[in-house]
Amino acid sequence: MDINEKIAPIYSELQGYLAQAPEKDKEIFVEAVWERYNQTVEELNNVSGKNYDGYRVQPRRWANTTNPCVATLDYRTKLGGIIARLHREYFSDEAAPFSGMPNTVINQSQHQYQSIQMLLEIQDKISEKFYQATEGSKEKTFLEKVKSSLSSVRNATELLSLIMKTAKDIGLSVDELIKLFM
Repeated sequence: MDINEKIAPIYSELQGYLAQAPEKDKEIFVEAVWERYNQTVEELNNVSGKNYDGYRVQPRRWANTTNPCVATLDYRTKLGGIIARLHREYFSDEAAPFSGMPNTVINQSQHQYQSIQMLLEIQDKISEKFYQATEGSKEKTFLEKVKSSLSSVRNATELLSLIMKTAKDIGLSVDELIKLFM
């Protein structure tokens, strides 16, 4: 297992923490929140062999509180920083988890859900058309090849590429593709 595969779950976990982090201008009083985050940083240190301790959060006692807490702005800043750094160091070939605003992690999750939903709908349509197509026809061959390759598709771009390349290889025109999926 390469280092990226070892770090990927930690990277995703940190993104999850950020997606669930309270809005700024508040304090976090639940000790388990920052302790779990700091444990994750420690795990990252151990797995990567690098030192990310600068991204740990330190609880403080504010003048108007009796219990230790962490400023949400500090927590979100450290989370965003470590995620951006991990992206740059290990996952720069992937889409950035967010651009400027950490709350876009939620939008990315929604986009992923929509992509999965679209892939499932296409898969259903292909299965429906597969059973309607004439045995031995170009259309049936096309649908069979696309259907068998769907498990390797991760997003809409790859799906479109698969459909177009397979159609070209089989000899289906764009008009025939449109007619097939109507």
